[in-house]
Amino acid sequence: MTAAAHTGYLRFDFRGEGVEESGTVDLIEPYVHIQVSRRNWTGQVQIDPQRQEISGSNPQRQDYRLGPDKPASFRGYFVSRFSAPFSSYGTSLGANLSEGNEQASGELLGAYAKFPANQTRVEVRTAISFVSVAQARKNLDIESPDGTSFEDAVERTKAAWLDKLGRVTIEGVNATDADHDPRTIWYTGLFHALQYPSDFSEPTDDPSRARTFYSGYTDSVHTSNDSYYQSWSLWDTYRAEHSLLTLFAPERVNSMMRTLLRIFDWTGRLPMWANLVETNIMIATNADAVLANALSRGFRSFDLQKAWAAARKDAYVPPENDTQLLYYDREPDTPYEARAGLTSYMRHGWVDNDRWAESGSRTLDYAFNDAACAVVARAAGLPAEADALEARSKNYAHLWDSGTGFMRARNANGSFADAARGWTEGDRWAYTFDVLHDAPGGLAALFPRGRRGMREKLDEHFGGGHNVHGNEPSHHIPYLYALIGYPAAAAETVRGVAWENYNATSRGLAGNEDLGQMSAWYVFSALGFYPVNPAGEEYVVGSPFFERVRIRWPEGAATGGEVAAADGCGGGGRGETLVIEARGAAKGKPYVKGLSVDGRVVDRPVLRHADIVGARLIKFEMSDTPTGWGEEGEL
Repeated sequence: MTAAAHTGYLRFDFRGEGVEESGTVDLIEPYVHIQVSRRNWTGQVQIDPQRQEISGSNPQRQDYRLGPDKPASFRGYFVSRFSAPFSSYGTSLGANLSEGNEQASGELLGAYAKFPANQTRVEVRTAISFVSVAQARKNLDIESPDGTSFEDAVERTKAAWLDKLGRVTIEGVNATDADHDPRTIWYTGLFHALQYPSDFSEPTDDPSRARTFYSGYTDSVHTSNDSYYQSWSLWDTYRAEHSLLTLFAPERVNSMMRTLLRIFDWTGRLPMWANLVETNIMIATNADAVLANALSRGFRSFDLQKAWAAARKDAYVPPENDTQLLYYDREPDTPYEARAGLTSYMRHGWVDNDRWAESGSRTLDYAFNDAACAVVARAAGLPAEADALEARSKNYAHLWDSGTGFMRARNANGSFADAARGWTEGDRWAYTFDVLHDAPGGLAALFPRGRRGMREKLDEHFGGGHNVHGNEPSHHIPYLYALIGYPAAAAETVRGVAWENYNATSRGLAGNEDLGQMSAWYVFSALGFYPVNPAGEEYVVGSPFFERVRIRWPEGAATGGEVAAADGCGGGGRGETLVIEARGAAKGKPYVKGLSVDGRVVDRPVLRHADIVGARLIKFEMSDTPTGWGEEGEL
């Protein structure tokens, strides 16, 4: 198997196995069967033996009951073209075959092509489209035209990926355990993280012409010179995935932001979890954080006033029927969820647990979303609005229960809810540390003895087995050690989490990849830093895994995505080169004892985005014992 952006390529090698009867061998005719539709979904299929094609469509859409958008005309289209003539063909409805039939429709629909018994190899190129069968055929002719060999397709795919993966050279690795070879984990992680969001634009054979794409929000086909992206798992990916894209795929970031704002134009809301349309999966308005992430890193090729209008609506306008619906996870047929419970959040600073689902997580996430919206407001030239949102971002403190030393959801009357209630894919341990934007100041100040008390709670969290890295709310927690002044503890913990939760086998991830976030954590951690607050520009230092990494950034990484070439698979241009040096990091020296950026000494365990994309050498001095580098006094 191999693939291009809209085209898959399969090679079937058939073995000449037979059945012996009365001294003769009856060779089995090789065949390929294509499943077109499933139960409860009516598909359509056509067979064209002259073209050696099977084409069709079906209306099946994942999460079709979720969210407000019901695109009635949606269909997924395909064209499969075979390398060998058909000896016979037909359609299937369930187990019922219709030999010679060239078209059919129905549930459990399929189509098949048979080949002569001596046909030992058949290749099938399949293109997909959300526009039409004709567009799928066009996609096939553009990406994998007749005469394209399987080997050619493999090499083209390799070349496209090597434009990204080949920019990084890793030296000095602890590879004593093949199942934990960090190079394999790292490159696999970058491969995963660069797959989403997905470009839904259909290809064109003339780069000067506009591309088409189907929008489920409008249930229609659009034409644009810009790429259009879908598959926005924002509750997961805002944490580190989008920071990674600003480094390794900067040429796509502005276009992604324009997609978010295009969706706002169509629906009046930024997406929460978009899978062709809004699904309302998970919670919070983390598109605000993705916009803030791009702005904090210098990306500006999108409408800043519209970005603020979208963020402001998230921050101040409750969803429809906010006080009538629970908005529980995957509640079907709901309006745009946005910040469910915003009514009570704006009234007294938290989401009421006795009225809305997942209220504790919502409150903490909304506080962070407020901080992200403040970044957008400031970029739009509105400092007073930014100040107001920054002040409201302190609402996380309403959940602090000083009696237990944990965050707890609260009811409408102000009482604390049961400690097990109100959380999203986590518990009170994970969410007690869920203050991404104000950890070293406001969060640490809630603990008795300040930073020292918070460090003790972190020790209890990790030492007691409460950290669950297989879900995203825990991803930033190891780095809080460094952020509150204990970088040596961060180094130990980051390396332990990486060893326990990642490996170089088919079971290499501790949890769902979640469209690149799980891998993005490892990619950053192995380089030695991680974006704890993804709405800001800072990365928190942990412990680099490699002795030397050489990265040739795509053009645009240091210029807010501005490149000579248009958005596309390649970055265009040579970019600049960064070397990250950490001698001894792979040889029993996990602790940082010194850090410099192009010779400038860094005393705090924090790097700015501009440091990373603008530097030529980031140099870590490593130690085999804990050091005092980066430590801070207690509050």
